[in-house]
Amino acid sequence: NLQQTAMELFEIIRNNSIIYFDPRRLYHLIAVFSLVTVAFKLSKLFINRKQALKILESFPGPPAHWLYGHVHEKFPQDGDDLDKTAKWADRYPYAFPLWFGPFVPFLNINHPEYAKTILSTTEPKDDILYRFLIPWIGEGLLVTDKQKWFRHRRLLTPGFHYDVLKQYVKLVADSTKIMLDKWEKYTGKEESFEVFQHASLMTLDSIMKSAFSYTSNCQTESGTNMYIKAVYEMCNIINLRFRFFPYHSEILFYISNLGYRFRKACKVAHQHTDEVIKQRKEALKDEKELDKIHKKRNLDFLDILLCARDEENKGLSDEDIRAEVDTFMFEGHDTTASGISWILYSLASNPEHQKKCREEVLVALEGKDTVDWDDLSKIPYTTMCIKESLRLYPPVPGISRKLTKPMTFFDGRTVPEGFILGISIYSIHRNSSVWENPEVFDPLRFLPENCAKRHPYAFVPFSAGPRNCIGQNFAMNEMKVAVALTLKRFELAVDPNKTPKKIPKLVLRSLNGIHLKIKHASRKT
Repeated sequence: NLQQTAMELFEIIRNNSIIYFDPRRLYHLIAVFSLVTVAFKLSKLFINRKQALKILESFPGPPAHWLYGHVHEKFPQDGDDLDKTAKWADRYPYAFPLWFGPFVPFLNINHPEYAKTILSTTEPKDDILYRFLIPWIGEGLLVTDKQKWFRHRRLLTPGFHYDVLKQYVKLVADSTKIMLDKWEKYTGKEESFEVFQHASLMTLDSIMKSAFSYTSNCQTESGTNMYIKAVYEMCNIINLRFRFFPYHSEILFYISNLGYRFRKACKVAHQHTDEVIKQRKEALKDEKELDKIHKKRNLDFLDILLCARDEENKGLSDEDIRAEVDTFMFEGHDTTASGISWILYSLASNPEHQKKCREEVLVALEGKDTVDWDDLSKIPYTTMCIKESLRLYPPVPGISRKLTKPMTFFDGRTVPEGFILGISIYSIHRNSSVWENPEVFDPLRFLPENCAKRHPYAFVPFSAGPRNCIGQNFAMNEMKVAVALTLKRFELAVDPNKTPKKIPKLVLRSLNGIHLKIKHASRKT
């Protein structure tokens, strides 16, 4: 009957519920599910690996370890990483594969003609290394792509106009003089001092004053600047995460101590940025048009960012503004600090070129203790030395892109959609088929007649093509000012006991620092 049937049904449900909630069975189901998930993901990875090996058959390269790939050889972080890659580039012309662990291959490009093929497009940055940057710098111009990138590039371009950059020169000179005043205590001493930390504070001070009209006093305040410390910490962590394959997993990285340290450093950097934006918004709350602001004072990058409007009269969101400020703050100070440090080291290593630069600077400045906009065009030999140092020591040693469509190179070899191409700027700049005696410091390579004969993608310290560095003129001007004022005041010498060991950590650094000795320079021309 109906009652008996209902009782039987209830008994079945109760028994099934007991079975379902039996902890041992539940753990068993979880274990089985986990094993199936892992097996599925591993099988997918091995299928992708097999496909990648097939694609890379036409690109011979150095043998890779079955588990580590080339990480244990290329990225031991011992100071020889980049030179090893450059040697491989001589052995495997144009491009060769590099494996990061067993499942992540890059095609490493080391020739200008191959670089031209990819850099002349607007293909997006890769979704591995650059993905690790997003929690810090957001989806700004460096990492965004497609229509968002086009829109942001168009809105930000006025911030790097000649008229805007011109007013920055005096501010950069003021920041440089603060740094050089601090160096007075090192003059005439046998012991060398580390340059990069000073250059990093100076470039941060410069960008805060010029691009954001913000006085930070970061060069003179006691103790270590928290923002600089946070940037250094995040660069280190991103570098470690890239090299350690398990940390490519968001979950594993998040629960690790490294992930905790990264979030803590991000918070410091974001607080710094938020304070800069907050102060400017307060100052601009009654002024929304650039013309009105310009009548009161010179415009800076942040003014243009906050007031930028597209053809539909839409501006950037608060999230976009912070992303662009974070991006420019990082790219505008850390990369330039690297460039300045290695330029000073190059000139210290080549005293005959240093002497010529100093003579040129003294004539150009005509006794002034500062640098003006018009002076920048009066130091061509110094500019060539700066470029030669950027060739040997590019601040960003490599970049990478992910293909959204198949790409065929000039020699007929092809890579498919979805593949990652790494452009080794360091190797291109030392390619012996492009540069004669590539290890020699020779600024005459950059005489106009020599540049005209060279491949247009042979010298790419700021990348090239439509996705080149939007702030390259700002960076070059800052380096010229810093080098000119340094040479005017000091004579530089290397410390033979502390030769720098080059390591790529987002920007080119030295494992043991960049140490110089200084003494007051003669003022005679």
